[in-house]
Amino acid sequence: MLGLYQGTWDAAHISFVKEANPWFSRMAAQHNFSYTASTDWNILANDSALNQYQVVMFLDALPGSAAQRSGFQRYVERGGGWLGFHVAAYNDNPNGWGWYHNTLLGTGRFRNNTWGPTTAKLKVENRSHPATAGLPSVFTSSVSEWYSWTNDLRQNPNIQILASVDPSSFPLGTDPNQTWRSGYYPIMWTNKNYRVLYANFGHNAMDYPNNRPLSSTFASETQNKFLIDGLNWLGSR
Repeated sequence: MLGLYQGTWDAAHISFVKEANPWFSRMAAQHNFSYTASTDWNILANDSALNQYQVVMFLDALPGSAAQRSGFQRYVERGGGWLGFHVAAYNDNPNGWGWYHNTLLGTGRFRNNTWGPTTAKLKVENRSHPATAGLPSVFTSSVSEWYSWTNDLRQNPNIQILASVDPSSFPLGTDPNQTWRSGYYPIMWTNKNYRVLYANFGHNAMDYPNNRPLSSTFASETQNKFLIDGLNWLGSR
């Protein structure tokens, strides 16, 4: 498994990367897989290098060059596994990489987010998928900032929503101007045409003036189970 990251933008995302890399390394040792962390996104443009990995993760960014993007698309279309976190789906212009944002993820453009970072009660929508089969019907996530999108994923026949914000979470957020009070918000999903998962968590609460994390993305054991079971599925091609 390959975890790609930048580790250069937003202290909350950097904090997530700093805990994700050692966490995935520990999980690799426990669950009999290998983990390589890298900032070299050009691996995506090298088919022979990329094909060494059964699963690729985007921890805090997405590929920027045309060669990287084309290589990643080839990898996924050949059946390679992919797991994206939080900001890996962020965009102001989905047509800048239409296949990724509109076809693979189905999101369209980023719409808004909650603030500050909080836990959420998540409702598991599909318990037949290997990534969520072992989860309870509702569970509490770790702390994150939550994103919403312009597209309604429920209307996309290729998207299978795995978990969404449970209504018991509302109001979600601590800033009155950036709080969700009602609505439907998918948090974890897959695309039926590919072996992929997206999870909208991966943003820790931060004491920004002192650059000190106030939460851990891996604080929820149930959420962690989704990651491990999801990775086992992604790597089983």
